[in-house]
Amino acid sequence: MQCRTTTHKIRWSPWMRGVMGCLMGCLMGTLLVPTAGAADAPQSAAAAASAARPALSVQVVQPAASAWAERLQANGSVAAWQEAIIGSEVQGLRLAEVRAQVGDSVRKGQVLALFATETPQADLAQAQAAAAQAEASLTEAAANAQRARDLQPTGVLSTQQIQERLTAERVAQSRVDAQRANVRLFELRLRQTAVLAPDDGVISARQATLGAVMPAGQELFRLIRKGRLEWRAELPSADLVSVKPGMAVTVQPPGGAAVAGRVRMVAPTVDAATRNGIVYVDLPQPALLKAGMFARGEFETGQSNALTLPQTAVLLRDGFSYVFRVGADNRVTQTKVSIGRRSGDRIEVTSGLEPGARVVASGAGFLSDGDTVRVVDVAAKPAASAASK
Repeated sequence: MQCRTTTHKIRWSPWMRGVMGCLMGCLMGTLLVPTAGAADAPQSAAAAASAARPALSVQVVQPAASAWAERLQANGSVAAWQEAIIGSEVQGLRLAEVRAQVGDSVRKGQVLALFATETPQADLAQAQAAAAQAEASLTEAAANAQRARDLQPTGVLSTQQIQERLTAERVAQSRVDAQRANVRLFELRLRQTAVLAPDDGVISARQATLGAVMPAGQELFRLIRKGRLEWRAELPSADLVSVKPGMAVTVQPPGGAAVAGRVRMVAPTVDAATRNGIVYVDLPQPALLKAGMFARGEFETGQSNALTLPQTAVLLRDGFSYVFRVGADNRVTQTKVSIGRRSGDRIEVTSGLEPGARVVASGAGFLSDGDTVRVVDVAAKPAASAASK
């Protein structure tokens, strides 16, 4: 008996092939989903680890309280302490010699210029001759008057004649006095041909021109008396009450070293238009300042307590000042503060921060609000040195 095995071939229609393809695709998608989720898990862990990593290693400081000098800032001009105008005292004379120039230091009584002396000398000689003539007339009149006095008891001369001789003597004496005064006047005019310095000082201006014929009263020179200068600072009326004579002042000229001065006087009046008053500050001599210069200055009015930080701890953003406070979890918080005075490398914090706060000392520009930092040194930087500046 023979067994026969019959093999049947299954024929797949196109419709059945499509159905089987869809089933196989769904099965493969179901098997691949857990695989993709397992691949995303390490990426999430890496992101979490990156977020916990510190953004920067920083040092922290705490605000320090110290005594700082209170200062008032002002602007003003440098001027002569007192200025003397030296003019011509003679009329219609030629300027023959000019001996002083701008910038010369002169002494009291020093000859600055000379006028021609020919005309005053001739006038003086004429006055002296007239005085001599008047003295001769006086001698004759005095002799006649003396004879009249001697003959008065004898009655040889009448009373009228005696009176005439006595009167002639007095008239002659008056003429002598007048001529002598005229001589002194022309001697004075001759001395006035020499222009003298009225005081010690420095010549600041010169209008004298050699050969010019000057009228009386014409300005020839200007003199800064004693060479002393002063700074005339303008302060608002509300600040004038804080300024007292003798107060120390630091004057800063443009492009030069600071100059130490002292308040001499506060003006008794205030300008009605600007409501500013003038404070007169004596400057040392010699000084780098020149009359007419513009300068800034500071008045030291006293001391006050200040809460300070290093200037590197304060960040300027969008026109405001910020600091980064470090919390217990080493996360930083951007905090807005108000700042005031500066001294050396320290800056005053007027509001927005308490004394015990922990603040990033430097590198705040590389941080953002909420960043985690690594603190490498927690110490409050002393500000005693800043207070002494």
